[in-house]
Amino acid sequence: MRPRIAVPADTIFDATNVINMRNAAFAPRPIIEAIVKSGGVPVIFPSVAPKYVKDYLDLFDGIIFAGGVDVDPTFYQQEPHQNLGATYYKRDVFEIELCKQALAAGKAIMGICRRMQLINVALGGSLYQDLSEDKKAYLKHSQIAPGNMPSHHVSTKENCRIRQLVGERPYVNSRHHQVLNQVAPGLVVSAWADDQVPEAVESLASDQILAVQWHPENMYKHYDYSQALFNDLIARSQRAH
Repeated sequence: MRPRIAVPADTIFDATNVINMRNAAFAPRPIIEAIVKSGGVPVIFPSVAPKYVKDYLDLFDGIIFAGGVDVDPTFYQQEPHQNLGATYYKRDVFEIELCKQALAAGKAIMGICRRMQLINVALGGSLYQDLSEDKKAYLKHSQIAPGNMPSHHVSTKENCRIRQLVGERPYVNSRHHQVLNQVAPGLVVSAWADDQVPEAVESLASDQILAVQWHPENMYKHYDYSQALFNDLIARSQRAH
């Protein structure tokens, strides 16, 4: 049996007259296609009350926490910055509990963009709510170029898994304005942009967590190092299966 990969769903907030589309749960098509191409079976989870998280655990072998709106700053004991974007508390509280329980259950975990940030928060870290708070940041991290095209380079840390997968200096896309501040215990930053903004984290004691700040789901068709991240998740999920 191919490993089952959970994809916590996003929510449609756009105004619509179609009643069944109001606040509907969805998963990005590129994520689904990348999972299938890598040999996994995608399973989409809508946000529900955290008390139901335990009922999801037997349904998947690995999980992708994908992109979305900003992480609610109350989860790392801050009030909202004036440049904070849209947030969705219901999704955050569900996914934070899902992340904690997936970690405890030994599931393979991958994070993309906002969800690298959410994983960090779930494990006890914090964020800069906007790049303007990080005095070192000077690169354009919210690109105007098409989202499936790379826009800046990152440097990976020697002897870390991310370097084994994407090489020493991959060229990546970038669509974010929040970044890691305090890194959670148990995680290590394993890639940076040239302005020292963290671009990847992974777990220190195992290979259970790997998360990146860019969007490999938009680049996997044409960039092998993006596909390698999904292949790695499937391989880790098979070992956990």
